[in-house]
Amino acid sequence: MLYYFLFQSSNFISRINLFRYVTFRTMCALLTSLVISFILYPNFIKRSKLSQPIRKDGPPLHITQKQGVPTMGGAVIIAGTIISSVLWGNILNGYLILLVALTFFYCLLGFYDDLLKVKFKNSKGVRGKKKLFFQIIVALIFSYCVELLRAPEIVGHLTFPFFKNFTVNSSIFLIIFTTFVIVGSSNAVNLTDGLDGLATFPSMLVALCLGIVSYIVGHFVFANYLQITYIASAGELSIFCGALIGACLGFLWYNAPPAMIFMGDTGSLAIGGALGGTSVIIKQEFVLAIAGGLFVLETLSVLLQVAYFKYTGKRIFLMAPIHHHFEKKGWTESTVVIRFWIISFLFTLIGLATLKIR
Repeated sequence: MLYYFLFQSSNFISRINLFRYVTFRTMCALLTSLVISFILYPNFIKRSKLSQPIRKDGPPLHITQKQGVPTMGGAVIIAGTIISSVLWGNILNGYLILLVALTFFYCLLGFYDDLLKVKFKNSKGVRGKKKLFFQIIVALIFSYCVELLRAPEIVGHLTFPFFKNFTVNSSIFLIIFTTFVIVGSSNAVNLTDGLDGLATFPSMLVALCLGIVSYIVGHFVFANYLQITYIASAGELSIFCGALIGACLGFLWYNAPPAMIFMGDTGSLAIGGALGGTSVIIKQEFVLAIAGGLFVLETLSVLLQVAYFKYTGKRIFLMAPIHHHFEKKGWTESTVVIRFWIISFLFTLIGLATLKIR
């Protein structure tokens, strides 16, 4: 919105030309969403009576320390991200519109899920199959629309890191695969969001990685130099990533242990979906899997636990997701969170390194 106003004004005031640059507008979006968070959260926390239901089979300290903490704080994260993206981004950019829509609908699903948990005072919410069905439908529509916006020469192409010219060309397979990526990313962040700050900082790191890659992918010279598929207009997604980082940073201020608010599924489902959607648009799904390695490990721990228990009646971990396993082993919550942050930081560096190793 401001992009067009400032773009027109730049014909009269030369210094406003600065607002044409994606990098500058990304920083503006980050700061805007951060300010929105600082403005909204104090009142949100003070007035919210929607407390997070705590799992009865979880670590005992969670029941005593986290009971009564307000939830649905993710609504402010998503509001700040969308408002900042609209203010500073090119609102006529098809990719940006689709990404904002995907994030909004996943936020609505998470909000409804949290609402049911609060209403019935349990941690179940929307039935798993219903939630998954909605996620798949939205992701399918998103993936299909993204392909409609593609340049003809890259429609249906799936690219791989570490390889310069190796691609798989199949539109039907690609849409199915990208749907899986979005749904998987959404649920992976949701599973990771079990401790104060655990999912937030890694989400910021992955958003930073995807924001950098989005800028490179949308810049013809840089994309050509690094031999990455050039996608015109994809650079605008850097603004969305910047807005998401700022909103998460503001949330982390209030979510740092001991948390004053939880993001709930309202935030985690939407953030995961947004990260997955961004990777799909810029054709860096495998980079997402690498940079978001912590989310992958958390998801695998649950899948392995369920499968192993189903066939043997025994458990691999003391409790899944794996962050609860280490809590059961005696690690303090802050120890688990900080060590997992370090792991996430290393995965992010590896993800960025794939840009050059081709």
